[in-house]
Amino acid sequence: MPSDQLSATHFVAPVKNTEITVDAVRIDAKPSNLWRDAWRDIRSRPTFWVTAVVVFVIVLMAVWPTLFTQVPPNNNCLLANSNGGPTSGHPLGFTFQGCDIWSRLVWGARTSLMVGFLATLIGTVIGVVMGALAGFYGGWLDSVLSRLGDIFFAIPYILAAIVVMSVFSQNRTPLVLAFAIGGFAWASTARVIRAEVLRVRQADFVTASRAIGLSRFRTLLTHVMPNAMAPVIVVATLTLGAAISAEATLSFLGVGLGSSTMSWGLDISQAQSSLRVAPMALIYPSIALTVTVLAFIILGELLRDALDPKARARR
Repeated sequence: MPSDQLSATHFVAPVKNTEITVDAVRIDAKPSNLWRDAWRDIRSRPTFWVTAVVVFVIVLMAVWPTLFTQVPPNNNCLLANSNGGPTSGHPLGFTFQGCDIWSRLVWGARTSLMVGFLATLIGTVIGVVMGALAGFYGGWLDSVLSRLGDIFFAIPYILAAIVVMSVFSQNRTPLVLAFAIGGFAWASTARVIRAEVLRVRQADFVTASRAIGLSRFRTLLTHVMPNAMAPVIVVATLTLGAAISAEATLSFLGVGLGSSTMSWGLDISQAQSSLRVAPMALIYPSIALTVTVLAFIILGELLRDALDPKARARR
């Protein structure tokens, strides 16, 4: 074959008819988001269900104490039962004053959770407002609010609460104690929400909301804050455990709630004088306090991991 014909010859591979498949997409499927992914992750962990049951029982005990005991915590104290052991209807025995330990544990849960929730709510609201304004507006407002937060962050809130409760020694109510704790425990929440707002305000949807004419304050409320609240829930859960522990600490030191109030910290303080002869009067409220604080801390840790996509990817 001549060379000119060879150069003009083209070799083409045979063409096969191959089917092109396209992955089916369900139009009615719910779109994935942060909260749905977090719930899908956290519900598959046995630790979450154990912790959730413990928290549910403690909350139910605080809201409905008569469901767990019919014995009045203070009105049925007899010195004849002082440091007595368990009897029928009194499964944990009696305190030094002859009060039923189980009844005081049940009713003490209401006080501890009330102070914890109120202190967490107060600290979270102050921290969210301070951190959101500082992170979104920036400038001199950020400098002023950040330095104010640094001042409160440097003050131990336990020490500050001792000073406040000493000043209001004639009005030691759960509300006053909650303000004493939460009013000085907001700095960590403000730091977290400020960092999250700084991240969210760079998003495209924030720029789009400003482009269509929304005011900065309305953009902050309707677009920035809903997308910056996930870390706050985690911090609030951890703060709740710390607030319950702070209430018990202040009551143990004698600057917390009054002696007529049922409190685990107050029971621990009163039981230390008879530790050698009746140690269980101190051990039982200590166990209740430890389990409650540990349950909320573990729940906060689980929420933190579930709301962090990077942590989910590492598992």
